[in-house]
Amino acid sequence: MSGLPTTRDSREADLDAIQQIYAFHVLHGLASFEETPPSIEELGRRRQDVLRSDLPHLVAELDDAVVGYSYASPYRQQPAYCRTIENSVYVRNGFHGHGIGRVLLAALIARCELGPWRQMVAVIGDTENRASIGLHAAFGFQHAGTVRSVGFKFGRWVDSVLMQRALGDQDT
Repeated sequence: MSGLPTTRDSREADLDAIQQIYAFHVLHGLASFEETPPSIEELGRRRQDVLRSDLPHLVAELDDAVVGYSYASPYRQQPAYCRTIENSVYVRNGFHGHGIGRVLLAALIARCELGPWRQMVAVIGDTENRASIGLHAAFGFQHAGTVRSVGFKFGRWVDSVLMQRALGDQDT
């Protein structure tokens, strides 16, 4: 592995790599409460939903390979939440601990701060997900609460940790 990854807007051609990355997290982790990996077509539909909302959908590349992706999406559908967004960051298995999540989250926040959004929320699966909680805390996210036992996966009840940060000076 050579250096830090670069980030760019995702392309349709990235969907195979994105699907592989996400499928691993679905099948082996608690970052997502999905139990069956979505198809490339479904992930393409989700990507289009993000882009139609004028939100960023990014990938991280290292040595010409997609090693992670991130995106922002509407936090909730009701109009009152129109200035609040949720972030998602996924890193390819075997590439954790190399700064890829940091690069992706930094780029995502920077892009979102250019828009009209006031708050970014992270919904983190599992209170034991110290890597994601630490990553978000390093970027100024504050613990906003823990929703206990809201998911059931891998034969056990799983919490969700909510973290939140203001975007730019939008909270003033």
